[in-house]
Amino acid sequence: MGAASPSKLGAIRFGVYEVDLRAGELHKHGVKLKLQEQPFQVLQILLEHPGEIVTREDLRQRIWPSDIFVDFDGGVNNAVKRLREALGDSAESPRYVETIPRKGYRFIGPLNGNGKPVAEEVRSNPKSRAARWGLQIGTGIGIAAAVLLLVSLGPVPTNFWRQFSSRTNVPQIRSIAVLSLKNLSGDPSQEYFADGMTEELITDLSQISALKVISHTSIDTYKKSSKSLPEIARELHVDGVVEGSVMRSGDKIRITAQLIYAPEDKNLWAKSYDRDLRDVLGLQAAIASAIADEIQVKLTPGEQARLHTPRFMSLKAHEAYLQGIYYLRIPRGSSQAIQFFQQALQAEPSARGYVGLARAYTGQAGIEADPRSVMPQAKAAAMKALELDDTLADAHLVLAEASCNYDWDWSRAENQFMQAIELNPSAADAHEAYALFLDGMGRLDEGTEEHLRAQEVDPLNEHMHEVFYHNRQYDRAIEVLRNYVEREPGDVGLHWQLGITYGLKGMYKEAISEWEQMFAASGYEDQYDLAQDMRRGYESSGYKGALRNVLRKLEGISLKEAHVPPRLMVEFYMFLGDKDRALAWLERAYEERDGIMIELKTAPDYLPAFRSDPRFQDLMRRVGLPR
Repeated sequence: MGAASPSKLGAIRFGVYEVDLRAGELHKHGVKLKLQEQPFQVLQILLEHPGEIVTREDLRQRIWPSDIFVDFDGGVNNAVKRLREALGDSAESPRYVETIPRKGYRFIGPLNGNGKPVAEEVRSNPKSRAARWGLQIGTGIGIAAAVLLLVSLGPVPTNFWRQFSSRTNVPQIRSIAVLSLKNLSGDPSQEYFADGMTEELITDLSQISALKVISHTSIDTYKKSSKSLPEIARELHVDGVVEGSVMRSGDKIRITAQLIYAPEDKNLWAKSYDRDLRDVLGLQAAIASAIADEIQVKLTPGEQARLHTPRFMSLKAHEAYLQGIYYLRIPRGSSQAIQFFQQALQAEPSARGYVGLARAYTGQAGIEADPRSVMPQAKAAAMKALELDDTLADAHLVLAEASCNYDWDWSRAENQFMQAIELNPSAADAHEAYALFLDGMGRLDEGTEEHLRAQEVDPLNEHMHEVFYHNRQYDRAIEVLRNYVEREPGDVGLHWQLGITYGLKGMYKEAISEWEQMFAASGYEDQYDLAQDMRRGYESSGYKGALRNVLRKLEGISLKEAHVPPRLMVEFYMFLGDKDRALAWLERAYEERDGIMIELKTAPDYLPAFRSDPRFQDLMRRVGLPR
């Protein structure tokens, strides 16, 4: 087999991956992955011949010279296995590396941003005519044999032929995006209903482990977009797109949905459903099941059971529940969400109502409220949800975050994180929360993998800034945070983190600007004018003057028994170099069970002198972080 010159191939992209053949490196979302030499060589050889079969003998000749004695079969099997692990691929449902039984392997993914699978391009090439004829002849013989067998068995229902012919042409779909369902009610106030239905459909599909489903937070970007479906699919790195609409009329609902094979903009399936509103949860599961059946994705017995278990909720409860879901996704909307979930539970207790309430309480902890006042309620609601339905991934996630950030029960936290991810493999928030847990444990390589998984299912939000931050790659962290802030200008946490990163770079003017925007977007500004205090302090006394101005105001607020996040005070005093005040507020963070405690081991902005202080070491011991 002739080989293309690697130097001529340059950088090769497929999906979220990029291969630098000159440097011998594999990158995912711009982050270098660890891949041993032999698996990388296998990848290089496959990329030199996309869409073609590379035999095991070809691999032996290129990688294992004849004068070296090795267990070749074990070597190639291990190399391909490690390559698939790096690519998140599998032999059963391959997206990139396909096994050709008794022959070898073939690279089948789309290359360099081309939405068309390379294997299809090769099959359309005149040079592949012999292979194509062989395939057609083999397929014809197989079909003829099947026809003879069916004839011998007797008459066959007419619709069999229609089903048979349609099934043979279904393209492979292993990743999907559910676009926001359009609100056709004519009433803008019903937008929450369409949004809630979209999120619930995404949640149902996300339970299918063999299918990658894009997070709702990335989908929101396209709500009013004029981009074509193939464009959207390329940006989200998916094979299929689901779009549709929802219309309410009294206590009735109509949902229409269609499944598009994005690379060809081809409609694979479409259907309308008319149901009673009380059966709306069952309707969502029916749509998810129909999509899974259409794309022939394999469901585990547990996934089949979850999708086919009847679910009902009264009209009043469902109405309040969807309102709660809507406010959960609005900055500082947790208080309203709590009220609606409580209304839903009063109308009809349900597992989903309890898990929504648990998420809303968790959203208040740290910034809006002292964790001691809300986390016990979050845990109680999550436990109640699991008593009613132990398959709810979000309930396990709430318990994981509570065990991690509040109880400091590291073993239980990891167990709950893993259960949440097992039940919902496409949950970006679960992968991201688990990544932060792993970072806090000092397991940074494992944390990076989870950040990458979060990025895969939520590609338009920036999950990689934490990786760059922990590796002190502040320029790259700033770049991704800037992009994120442009999309979410009202997110208080983003402005805070971007300001911290600017401060670590010595870009004090930019840091002050971000913190001003943070205070302007927070609930403090209307009452305390913190952004103005910071601006006046900066203009009169520079960077440190701005911090001193704000810290004086915040210290006064805390004395009036208004909640001030300890994290804020610790970081500001740390930037001022006031170790004693920073440690005093760290002690308060310990008392409040603030989420900053899990970062004590690995956060790069705590200076060596700070870490070596006996008071800091004592805090580490009490929290129980691994040494």
